[in-house]
Amino acid sequence: MPRVPIGALCLAPLLCVACAGAADLRIGIIGTDTSHTTSFAKLLNDPGNPAHVPGGILTRAWKGGSPDIPDSANRVEGFAAELSGKYGVKICDSIESVVEGVDAVMILSLDGRPHLEEARRIFPYHKPVFIDKPMAGSLRDAIEIFRLSQQMHTPCFTASSERFTPDIPKLRMAKIGHLNGVSAYGPAEIEPHHPDLFWYGIHSVEKCYALMGMGCETVVRTHTADTDVVTGVWNDGRVATVRGNRKTAYAFGITEYGSESVVVGDKAEGYEGLVGEIMKFYGTGIAPVSHAETIEVLTFMVAADESRRRGGVPVSLVEVLKANGGADGI
Repeated sequence: MPRVPIGALCLAPLLCVACAGAADLRIGIIGTDTSHTTSFAKLLNDPGNPAHVPGGILTRAWKGGSPDIPDSANRVEGFAAELSGKYGVKICDSIESVVEGVDAVMILSLDGRPHLEEARRIFPYHKPVFIDKPMAGSLRDAIEIFRLSQQMHTPCFTASSERFTPDIPKLRMAKIGHLNGVSAYGPAEIEPHHPDLFWYGIHSVEKCYALMGMGCETVVRTHTADTDVVTGVWNDGRVATVRGNRKTAYAFGITEYGSESVVVGDKAEGYEGLVGEIMKFYGTGIAPVSHAETIEVLTFMVAADESRRRGGVPVSLVEVLKANGGADGI
Protein backbone atom coordinates (compact mmCIF):
# COMPACT_ATOMS: atom_id res chain seq x y z
CA MET A 1 0.00 0.00 0.00
CA PRO A 2 1.34 3.50 -0.77
CA ARG A 3 2.78 5.21 2.27
CA VAL A 4 1.21 8.40 3.54
CA PRO A 5 3.49 11.33 4.39
CA ILE A 6 2.10 11.74 7.88
CA GLY A 7 3.38 15.24 8.32
CA ALA A 8 1.23 16.55 5.47
CA LEU A 9 -2.00 18.45 6.08
CA CYS A 10 -4.81 18.25 3.56
CA LEU A 11 -6.41 21.54 2.56
CA ALA A 12 -9.10 22.04 -0.06
CA PRO A 13 -11.51 24.70 -1.27
CA LEU A 14 -14.79 24.41 0.61
CA LEU A 15 -17.82 26.41 1.59
CA CYS A 16 -16.73 28.79 4.33
CA VAL A 17 -19.15 29.73 7.09
CA ALA A 18 -18.31 33.38 6.53
CA CYS A 19 -18.98 33.04 2.80
CA ALA A 20 -22.34 31.42 3.46
CA GLY A 21 -23.62 34.62 5.04
CA ALA A 22 -26.23 34.23 7.75
CA ALA A 23 -27.25 30.76 6.59
CA ASP A 24 -26.19 27.78 8.66
CA LEU A 25 -24.07 25.09 7.10
CA ARG A 26 -26.10 21.99 6.32
CA ILE A 27 -24.44 19.00 7.99
CA GLY A 28 -25.03 15.36 7.16
CA ILE A 29 -24.61 12.39 9.49
CA ILE A 30 -23.37 8.97 8.40
CA GLY A 31 -24.36 6.42 11.05
CA THR A 32 -27.17 6.94 13.58
CA ASP A 33 -26.10 4.10 15.87
CA THR A 34 -24.37 6.26 18.50
CA SER A 35 -25.54 8.65 21.20
CA HIS A 36 -23.26 11.26 19.67
CA THR A 37 -25.89 11.85 16.98
CA THR A 38 -28.47 13.21 19.41
CA SER A 39 -25.87 14.85 21.65
CA PHE A 40 -24.56 16.82 18.66
CA ALA A 41 -28.12 17.61 17.57
CA LYS A 42 -28.84 19.16 20.98
CA LEU A 43 -25.87 21.47 20.51
CA LEU A 44 -26.41 22.35 16.84
CA ASN A 45 -30.16 22.17 16.17
CA ASP A 46 -31.51 23.70 19.39
CA PRO A 47 -30.72 27.44 19.54
CA GLY A 48 -32.43 27.57 22.94
CA ASN A 49 -29.80 25.32 24.46
CA PRO A 50 -27.48 27.38 26.72
CA ALA A 51 -24.56 25.39 25.23
CA HIS A 52 -25.75 25.93 21.62
CA VAL A 53 -22.95 25.93 19.02
CA PRO A 54 -23.86 28.26 16.13
CA GLY A 55 -23.03 28.03 12.45
CA GLY A 56 -24.46 24.69 11.39
CA ILE A 57 -27.49 22.45 11.58
CA LEU A 58 -27.90 18.71 11.11
CA THR A 59 -30.25 18.23 8.16
CA ARG A 60 -29.74 14.70 6.75
CA ALA A 61 -28.67 11.31 8.06
CA TRP A 62 -28.10 7.73 6.92
CA LYS A 63 -28.68 5.00 9.50
CA GLY A 64 -25.98 2.41 8.80
CA GLY A 65 -25.43 0.07 11.73
CA SER A 66 -23.41 -3.08 12.51
CA PRO A 67 -25.34 -6.26 13.35
CA ASP A 68 -22.40 -7.87 15.18
CA ILE A 69 -22.08 -5.02 17.71
CA PRO A 70 -25.12 -4.99 20.03
CA ASP A 71 -24.76 -1.32 21.00
CA SER A 72 -25.03 -0.49 17.30
CA ALA A 73 -27.74 -2.91 16.21
CA ASN A 74 -29.96 -2.25 19.24
CA ARG A 75 -29.84 1.55 19.12
CA VAL A 76 -29.64 2.61 15.48
CA GLU A 77 -33.40 2.87 14.94
CA GLY A 78 -34.04 4.73 18.19
CA PHE A 79 -31.46 7.42 17.53
CA ALA A 80 -32.68 7.79 13.93
CA ALA A 81 -36.25 8.25 15.17
CA GLU A 82 -35.16 10.92 17.67
CA LEU A 83 -33.13 12.78 15.06
CA SER A 84 -36.10 12.79 12.72
CA GLY A 85 -38.93 13.40 15.18
CA LYS A 86 -37.29 15.84 17.57
CA TYR A 87 -34.70 17.62 15.45
CA GLY A 88 -36.19 17.52 11.94
CA VAL A 89 -33.33 15.55 10.37
CA LYS A 90 -34.25 13.82 7.09
CA ILE A 91 -33.39 10.11 7.13
CA CYS A 92 -31.98 9.12 3.73
CA ASP A 93 -31.62 5.71 2.10
CA SER A 94 -27.98 6.07 1.01
CA ILE A 95 -24.72 7.76 1.92
CA GLU A 96 -24.73 9.57 -1.40
CA SER A 97 -28.19 11.07 -0.87
CA VAL A 98 -26.95 12.52 2.41
CA VAL A 99 -23.73 13.98 1.03
CA GLU A 100 -25.31 15.45 -2.10
CA GLY A 101 -27.66 17.60 -0.02
CA VAL A 102 -25.28 19.00 2.61
CA ASP A 103 -22.23 21.24 2.91
CA ALA A 104 -20.25 19.17 5.42
CA VAL A 105 -20.28 15.62 6.77
CA MET A 106 -19.91 13.77 10.07
CA ILE A 107 -19.03 10.07 9.94
CA LEU A 108 -20.46 8.99 13.29
CA SER A 109 -20.86 5.24 12.73
CA LEU A 110 -20.22 3.61 16.11
CA ASP A 111 -18.18 0.86 14.46
CA GLY A 112 -14.82 2.01 13.12
CA ARG A 113 -14.55 -0.78 10.55
CA PRO A 114 -16.91 0.76 7.94
CA HIS A 115 -15.27 4.19 8.12
CA LEU A 116 -12.79 3.53 5.31
CA GLU A 117 -15.50 2.44 2.87
CA GLU A 118 -17.72 5.33 3.99
CA ALA A 119 -14.85 7.75 3.39
CA ARG A 120 -14.29 6.30 -0.09
CA ARG A 121 -17.89 7.16 -0.96
CA ILE A 122 -17.84 10.63 0.63
CA PHE A 123 -14.42 12.10 -0.25
CA PRO A 124 -15.14 12.46 -4.02
CA TYR A 125 -17.67 15.19 -3.12
CA HIS A 126 -14.85 17.34 -1.66
CA LYS A 127 -16.87 18.36 1.38
CA PRO A 128 -15.13 18.61 4.79
CA VAL A 129 -15.48 15.48 6.91
CA PHE A 130 -15.27 14.91 10.65
CA ILE A 131 -14.72 11.24 11.57
CA ASP A 132 -15.79 10.21 15.05
CA LYS A 133 -13.84 7.81 17.22
CA PRO A 134 -12.77 5.13 16.61
CA MET A 135 -11.38 6.63 13.41
CA ALA A 136 -11.12 3.17 11.81
CA GLY A 137 -11.07 -0.51 12.65
CA SER A 138 -7.28 -0.65 12.29
CA LEU A 139 -4.22 1.57 12.05
CA ARG A 140 -3.75 0.50 8.44
CA ASP A 141 -7.27 1.65 7.54
CA ALA A 142 -6.72 5.00 9.28
CA ILE A 143 -3.55 5.62 7.29
CA GLU A 144 -5.46 4.81 4.10
CA ILE A 145 -8.23 7.25 5.03
CA PHE A 146 -5.70 10.06 5.40
CA ARG A 147 -4.01 9.06 2.13
CA LEU A 148 -7.36 9.26 0.33
CA SER A 149 -8.10 12.59 2.00
CA GLN A 150 -4.92 14.04 0.56
CA GLN A 151 -5.30 12.37 -2.82
CA MET A 152 -8.88 13.62 -3.24
CA HIS A 153 -8.24 17.07 -1.71
CA THR A 154 -10.94 16.56 0.90
CA PRO A 155 -10.13 17.83 4.40
CA CYS A 156 -10.86 15.49 7.28
CA PHE A 157 -9.95 15.01 10.91
CA THR A 158 -10.81 12.93 13.94
CA ALA A 159 -10.59 13.64 17.65
CA SER A 160 -11.99 12.68 21.02
CA SER A 161 -14.18 15.12 22.91
CA GLU A 162 -11.78 14.74 25.86
CA ARG A 163 -9.10 16.62 23.90
CA PHE A 164 -11.25 19.77 24.00
CA THR A 165 -12.71 19.82 27.52
CA PRO A 166 -12.23 23.05 29.54
CA ASP A 167 -9.57 21.54 31.80
CA ILE A 168 -7.06 21.20 28.94
CA PRO A 169 -6.46 24.93 28.24
CA LYS A 170 -6.30 25.56 32.00
CA LEU A 171 -3.58 22.95 32.36
CA ARG A 172 -1.68 24.35 29.38
CA MET A 173 -1.67 27.78 31.03
CA ALA A 174 -0.71 26.49 34.49
CA LYS A 175 2.70 27.66 35.70
CA ILE A 176 4.42 24.34 36.28
CA GLY A 177 7.85 25.02 34.81
CA HIS A 178 9.04 22.29 32.45
CA LEU A 179 6.43 19.62 31.71
CA ASN A 180 7.97 16.28 32.65
CA GLY A 181 4.93 14.10 32.05
CA VAL A 182 1.25 13.43 32.63
CA SER A 183 -1.04 10.74 34.02
CA ALA A 184 -4.46 10.38 32.41
CA TYR A 185 -7.26 8.02 33.29
CA GLY A 186 -10.73 7.07 32.13
CA PRO A 187 -13.01 4.19 31.14
CA ALA A 188 -11.55 1.64 28.73
CA GLU A 189 -14.20 -0.88 27.76
CA ILE A 190 -12.95 -3.29 25.07
CA GLU A 191 -14.86 -4.18 21.90
CA PRO A 192 -13.54 -7.42 20.31
CA HIS A 193 -13.62 -6.17 16.70
CA HIS A 194 -11.22 -3.27 17.38
CA PRO A 195 -7.75 -2.78 18.88
CA ASP A 196 -8.33 -2.70 22.63
CA LEU A 197 -7.89 1.02 23.32
CA PHE A 198 -9.57 2.23 20.10
CA TRP A 199 -13.07 1.70 21.50
CA TYR A 200 -13.03 3.80 24.67
CA GLY A 201 -9.46 4.09 25.91
CA ILE A 202 -8.93 6.55 23.05
CA HIS A 203 -10.43 9.32 25.21
CA SER A 204 -7.72 9.12 27.87
CA VAL A 205 -4.97 8.67 25.28
CA GLU A 206 -6.11 11.81 23.44
CA LYS A 207 -6.27 13.73 26.72
CA CYS A 208 -2.68 12.68 27.34
CA TYR A 209 -1.54 13.81 23.88
CA ALA A 210 -3.36 17.13 24.21
CA LEU A 211 -0.73 18.07 26.81
CA MET A 212 2.27 15.92 25.85
CA GLY A 213 2.23 16.49 22.10
CA MET A 214 3.99 14.16 19.68
CA GLY A 215 7.23 12.29 20.20
CA CYS A 216 6.47 9.00 21.96
CA GLU A 217 9.06 6.35 21.12
CA THR A 218 8.12 3.23 23.12
CA VAL A 219 5.06 1.87 24.90
CA VAL A 220 4.68 -0.73 27.69
CA ARG A 221 1.29 -2.13 28.71
CA THR A 222 0.18 -3.88 31.87
CA HIS A 223 -3.16 -5.65 31.38
CA THR A 224 -5.64 -7.29 33.74
CA ALA A 225 -9.32 -8.09 33.30
CA ASP A 226 -10.34 -4.81 34.94
CA THR A 227 -7.46 -2.44 34.23
CA ASP A 228 -4.91 -1.37 31.63
CA VAL A 229 -1.91 0.81 32.41
CA VAL A 230 0.06 2.03 29.41
CA THR A 231 3.36 3.85 29.86
CA GLY A 232 4.89 5.86 27.03
CA VAL A 233 8.43 7.21 26.91
CA TRP A 234 8.94 10.31 24.75
CA ASN A 235 12.07 11.10 22.73
CA ASP A 236 13.04 13.86 25.17
CA GLY A 237 12.82 11.61 28.23
CA ARG A 238 9.33 12.65 29.35
CA VAL A 239 7.03 9.86 30.54
CA ALA A 240 3.23 9.63 30.36
CA THR A 241 0.87 7.02 31.72
CA VAL A 242 -2.68 6.21 30.65
CA ARG A 243 -4.85 4.16 32.99
CA GLY A 244 -7.91 2.50 31.45
CA ASN A 245 -10.55 1.38 33.92
CA ARG A 246 -13.22 -1.30 33.75
CA LYS A 247 -15.62 -2.03 36.63
CA THR A 248 -14.58 1.34 38.05
CA ALA A 249 -16.63 4.51 38.50
CA TYR A 250 -17.08 6.38 35.21
CA ALA A 251 -14.70 9.33 35.33
CA PHE A 252 -11.98 11.04 33.32
CA GLY A 253 -9.03 12.97 34.71
CA ILE A 254 -5.46 14.05 34.16
CA THR A 255 -2.50 15.27 36.22
CA GLU A 256 0.51 17.10 34.84
CA TYR A 257 3.94 16.93 36.45
CA GLY A 258 6.16 19.97 36.12
CA SER A 259 9.57 20.99 37.39
CA GLU A 260 7.96 23.62 39.63
CA SER A 261 4.55 22.17 40.48
CA VAL A 262 2.12 19.30 39.98
CA VAL A 263 -1.38 20.24 38.85
CA VAL A 264 -4.52 18.08 38.87
CA GLY A 265 -7.05 18.87 36.17
CA ASP A 266 -10.78 19.26 36.64
CA LYS A 267 -12.96 16.24 35.93
CA ALA A 268 -14.46 17.85 32.84
CA GLU A 269 -16.68 16.23 30.22
CA GLY A 270 -19.01 17.35 27.43
CA TYR A 271 -19.15 17.76 23.66
CA GLU A 272 -19.31 21.56 23.35
CA GLY A 273 -15.57 21.94 22.83
CA LEU A 274 -15.38 19.24 20.17
CA VAL A 275 -18.43 20.48 18.25
CA GLY A 276 -17.05 24.02 18.34
CA GLU A 277 -13.76 22.78 16.85
CA ILE A 278 -15.67 20.84 14.17
CA MET A 279 -17.50 24.00 13.14
CA LYS A 280 -14.23 25.95 12.91
CA PHE A 281 -12.79 23.15 10.78
CA TYR A 282 -15.79 23.22 8.44
CA GLY A 283 -15.18 26.92 7.90
CA THR A 284 -11.43 26.78 7.29
CA GLY A 285 -10.52 23.25 6.20
CA ILE A 286 -7.72 23.33 8.78
CA ALA A 287 -7.82 20.40 11.21
CA PRO A 288 -7.33 21.21 14.91
CA VAL A 289 -5.37 17.95 15.21
CA SER A 290 -2.84 17.12 12.48
CA HIS A 291 -2.92 13.86 10.57
CA ALA A 292 0.56 13.18 11.91
CA GLU A 293 -0.50 13.47 15.53
CA THR A 294 -3.60 11.36 15.00
CA ILE A 295 -1.54 8.60 13.42
CA GLU A 296 0.87 8.69 16.36
CA VAL A 297 -2.07 8.43 18.79
CA LEU A 298 -3.40 5.39 16.93
CA THR A 299 0.08 3.87 16.71
CA PHE A 300 0.48 4.35 20.48
CA MET A 301 -2.65 2.27 21.06
CA VAL A 302 -1.71 -0.48 18.58
CA ALA A 303 1.76 -0.64 20.15
CA ALA A 304 0.01 -1.16 23.51
CA ASP A 305 -1.76 -4.19 22.02
CA GLU A 306 1.54 -5.51 20.73
CA SER A 307 3.13 -5.04 24.16
CA ARG A 308 0.32 -7.08 25.69
CA ARG A 309 0.84 -9.84 23.11
CA ARG A 310 4.55 -9.91 23.92
CA GLY A 311 4.00 -10.19 27.66
CA GLY A 312 4.39 -6.52 28.61
CA VAL A 313 7.72 -5.61 27.01
CA PRO A 314 8.47 -2.18 25.48
CA VAL A 315 7.37 -1.83 21.84
CA SER A 316 8.65 0.78 19.40
CA LEU A 317 6.07 3.00 17.70
CA VAL A 318 8.21 3.22 14.57
CA GLU A 319 8.21 -0.58 14.33
CA VAL A 320 4.41 -0.73 14.63
CA LEU A 321 3.89 2.10 12.14
CA LYS A 322 6.08 0.41 9.51
CA ALA A 323 4.29 -2.91 10.03
CA ASN A 324 0.99 -1.17 9.25
CA GLY A 325 2.02 0.56 6.04
CA GLY A 326 3.02 3.90 7.51
CA ALA A 327 5.95 6.15 6.86
CA ASP A 328 9.52 5.45 8.01
CA GLY A 329 9.23 7.56 11.14
CA ILE A 330 6.86 9.51 13.33
